[in-house]
Amino acid sequence: MGFRHGTIATALLALTAPVSAQAAADAALIGALRGHVETLASDAFGGREPGTDGETQTLRYLARQWFDIGLTSGTNDPANPWFAPVDLVERVPLASSASFFHGRRPVVVDQAGVFVVTSGLRSLIEAAPLVLIGADTDPAVSRTELAGRIVVILDSQTTAATPEAADDRAGHLLDAGAAGVITVLDGARRIADVIARRTRPGYALAGQKLGGDVQAYVTAAVAQALFDAAGAGTLADLRRAAPGAAPRALSMTATLEATSRETRIRTHNLIAKIAGRGRGRGAVALVAHWDHFGRCADPPAEHPVCKGAVDNASGLAVITEAARILAKGRALDRDVYVLATTGEELGLLGARAFAENPPVPLDSLVAVFNVDSTGLVGAGVPVSVIGRGMTSLDDGIAAVLKASRRRQVAGDAANDFVRRQDGWVFIQHDVPAVMVSSAYSDPDRLNRFMDERYHRPADVPALVEYDGMADDVALQVDLVRYFADARRVSAERAKKDR
Repeated sequence: MGFRHGTIATALLALTAPVSAQAAADAALIGALRGHVETLASDAFGGREPGTDGETQTLRYLARQWFDIGLTSGTNDPANPWFAPVDLVERVPLASSASFFHGRRPVVVDQAGVFVVTSGLRSLIEAAPLVLIGADTDPAVSRTELAGRIVVILDSQTTAATPEAADDRAGHLLDAGAAGVITVLDGARRIADVIARRTRPGYALAGQKLGGDVQAYVTAAVAQALFDAAGAGTLADLRRAAPGAAPRALSMTATLEATSRETRIRTHNLIAKIAGRGRGRGAVALVAHWDHFGRCADPPAEHPVCKGAVDNASGLAVITEAARILAKGRALDRDVYVLATTGEELGLLGARAFAENPPVPLDSLVAVFNVDSTGLVGAGVPVSVIGRGMTSLDDGIAAVLKASRRRQVAGDAANDFVRRQDGWVFIQHDVPAVMVSSAYSDPDRLNRFMDERYHRPADVPALVEYDGMADDVALQVDLVRYFADARRVSAERAKKDR
């Protein structure tokens, strides 16, 4: 039995129309994502630095997009609809000085080889005894021997991968009761490098106690002059001493002083909401940070602005388009909060401000999905979960991935990034938060981005993989729908699982 020509044409049209419609929808989504990234990472937005015109441009653009989608204000604060104020303090080291004494006799050293810094506005330690401590000495065991003393440590005995991690050792000693810490730069670090890094601005939420801890750095030459005056031997001798040896008094005292300059910055989180069908069922949140570094290079640099296309115009684009799909779909059981945070690059400060003054009780948040630095890979790449094994969300995420036939990368290597993104703040407040994305599943591309474009002017829209971002939009939509379904995930179970 045959078909007439018209019947065949009709059948073919029926087969091809859905495919064409889906292709058109995919192309429209990719075009929307590209448009958001190109706008947010444009010259007009100046690198989206908090407290600048770039912030105004960014928040105005996002608020207009979210309002047009049909979102409503999520601040739950009539005095501050949409925009939740976040007050920051910027502190920049201003001056430092150090003097050393053997008994009453001053020990003259090259002041160019000494640098003192404080986390407060002004800190002074007067005539405190110096004590040398080994790399493996347990600060808790030595607490009584550290109190009121300035601890001297050797940088060469630190095996940390980064300068920040190396300085954590000093932080632990300060927490254990040391009055201050002097790090002898007898390893790879130079004092010029330390000064360049430690004189950058530091940031905190206004009202956050910074403590006024004092850290000092001295060159190997300065340290040797001090050890000579104290009769302590050579640096080489001290390096060979048992790393876990008991603290050794150096029969010297030091006076350390440092001051900082403080500036207040008013910035904002942007908080919107898609209302759910019922009250008291909890909420789900989509999060992405909007801030970046503004001008990050000086003339004669050809491109002085860090535009932050991947980090994190991409995340803003993803949550915006995910919110568009969710708002147009059937109403969900739970409210969905859409949050664009400030100050992520300054220490996750916008997320901290949200957690300290949330528009809803934090324990009502069933799941938080953060999107940060996507668009590094194309479509079809397996998914990684940053925060895997650290929350109650793993089984639900696995169910979503299985239902959508997405593969998940084995292992938890992506957790190396868990403390470097806003979700970490929620985890610290016992709120289950993860990043689920394909962007962290290709180590080669990820490392290449970190080496060549991360926090640099080279992070531009032209290098973003928009089809991979489209995958992440669909993924966030599926995750939110699953965890906003009160039948699948009860609020009581979510609280119990914490």
